[in-house]
Amino acid sequence: MTPPAEQSTVHDEEAGAGSGRAGAPAPDEAEASGETTASGETTGGETTGGEDASGKDPGGRATAAEKQTSKKGAAEGDAAAPEGEAADDETGGAGSGGSEGGEKAEARSRRGRRRAPRAGATVNRGELVRALTALREQLGAFDLLLEVPGVEQAREARDELRAQLVDYVLPRVQAAGAPMLVVLGGSTGAGKSTLVNTLVGARVSATGVLRPTTSSPILVCHPDHVRWFMEGPMLPGMGRVRGPAPDAIAGDQLVVIASDALPPGLALLDSPDFDSVFEDHYEFATKLMAAADLWLCVTTAARYADAQVWQMLQRAKENGATIGVVLSRVPQGAGAGGGEIVEHFGEMLDEHEVGDARRFTIPETRIEESRLPEEAVADIRDWLTGVAEDVEDREIVVSDTLAAVLDSFRTRVPELARQVEAQVERRTELAREVEAGYGTALAELDEATRNGSLLRGEVLARWQDFAGTGDLLRALHVQRSRRGRAANRRHRSPARVRALKAALRSGLESLIMASAEHGAEQAMARWREHPAGPQVLAGADAGLGHVSPELSRRVTRAVSAWQDHVQELIRTQGVTKRSVAKLVSFDTEAVSLVLTIGLLGYGTSDVAVEGGNSAVPQRLLKALFGAESLRGMGAKARADLRSRIGMLFDEEAIRFGQVLDSAGIPDETVPVQLYQATYNLEVAR
Repeated sequence: MTPPAEQSTVHDEEAGAGSGRAGAPAPDEAEASGETTASGETTGGETTGGEDASGKDPGGRATAAEKQTSKKGAAEGDAAAPEGEAADDETGGAGSGGSEGGEKAEARSRRGRRRAPRAGATVNRGELVRALTALREQLGAFDLLLEVPGVEQAREARDELRAQLVDYVLPRVQAAGAPMLVVLGGSTGAGKSTLVNTLVGARVSATGVLRPTTSSPILVCHPDHVRWFMEGPMLPGMGRVRGPAPDAIAGDQLVVIASDALPPGLALLDSPDFDSVFEDHYEFATKLMAAADLWLCVTTAARYADAQVWQMLQRAKENGATIGVVLSRVPQGAGAGGGEIVEHFGEMLDEHEVGDARRFTIPETRIEESRLPEEAVADIRDWLTGVAEDVEDREIVVSDTLAAVLDSFRTRVPELARQVEAQVERRTELAREVEAGYGTALAELDEATRNGSLLRGEVLARWQDFAGTGDLLRALHVQRSRRGRAANRRHRSPARVRALKAALRSGLESLIMASAEHGAEQAMARWREHPAGPQVLAGADAGLGHVSPELSRRVTRAVSAWQDHVQELIRTQGVTKRSVAKLVSFDTEAVSLVLTIGLLGYGTSDVAVEGGNSAVPQRLLKALFGAESLRGMGAKARADLRSRIGMLFDEEAIRFGQVLDSAGIPDETVPVQLYQATYNLEVAR
């Protein structure tokens, strides 16, 4: 599978340089490919005695000099043209390369062509690793808890992304030159294990009539690579067992078996069936598919149309895997319908947009000692060993798969971020419901402090006692001397003033507490009606729908502080009329209570006042301060009271925000960080 060249720079290289990119050959492979080949051919571009007159080696493959010429011509003619096209065209036109060269050219065209190098297009591996690590950490930093449409798919996508980063992408980038991992996947009874046994030439994976037969992943590789697969970073979440191992073993263990039958650079992994009756087998199958450099899907002529097969193929395509398909047990002979089956299978591959996958067929044949006849798998063996033994071809497959996986992150991560945004939106809706509940309570409280409803019972009785007994008039007195005024400031407030102040404070406290209780009840009711509310409330404290235990103490402090603030307003901003100020001084505490009574709506239509004293506060205050000064002080005092109550309600609402936090619902920063991580990855590439 070869994504467009402009979509990735993972395996871009400068012309003539192979270093500094993900997927570069290991030191031993580089040594094998060398500067000088066994036939005397050099990578510097000089022709040797091993070439024929057409500029190709006896196998029909374009020489290094010819490849360099092709690269140069492509760069001058069209920088975007794949380098491999020129080589393939020349090979096809020569007509003298023999069947081996033609097959190799065809295989290479199917595997994908090398992209044209761009000047200066190299990968900083350190930056790429940092960007991938940051994305991995971000994917593990949140949960999708709320049941919103598409959340199951989003959870699965998040787990797949993170697993692919941990199991495949980071190990592949950090361990460039590791063997090409071919993962065989398929439905139950498709013959994956039999195919692996045949390719290895020994029974390394269990086969039989009982399903499923493969309970643990079996990895077979050349002896030189055993240590890397046993100790390397690939699939870090799986344990390792050195094979051969018993047929029955824990499913989370990777059995690693050495075999000289496989060439260096190639590893085969027989994964559990993806349609197994055991759920963990499906999870392992998808996990291993995401870690494959090449995913070989094995199905049968009887079951190739199963929905599960095509779902897995589509999933592999979306995840960026290079794909091969094997159709096994194809009927042979006249009237058997084998040709029609193969043709229909090809049509379905094209229909599902995986028609570029390399295709193989295995006829219905005998199986002896858990292996197929050698001729039945000859094409598959030649293809796999050909890719593995050719460092350049192997590098192309590995790099193309890695590039395609990284390309898939461009859509997969933003799609996940949009699902996270749906969670954030639910969280925001729940937060708004809390704001609305307390906002309603605050509005009702604001109205109650305006319409005089507070001035009943104890408060009204204390006011009438204060105003009707002469204490109010005694609070205003004729100025005499400075000494008298100083003595007046030092005298203790009358008992009726203290009683009225305490009654006002108590009434305000009770009103605020009742409103806060109503706000909590409103917030709880709104959450219960919200689709995500019951899920969040399941782990909430039972007292969330009531005021917090410490609110009473905070309300007492707030009301006392507000009364002191009103008294300070009278002292600092209550500038009396000049004509009054010459004759009258007043007790600021007593006058602040008069202002408080007026602010709380004394004399409104809702308050029945006896004795015709309803207008006393307003008349007295206007006489002292004037209408303009009185309006200013009243507005400031009311705004300060509302601000203090609002802060109390905000502190109560914090409890609901803490419930949202403890529930683990992501906030608005999470999708932003995901988008940023995607951008950083593109920059690093």
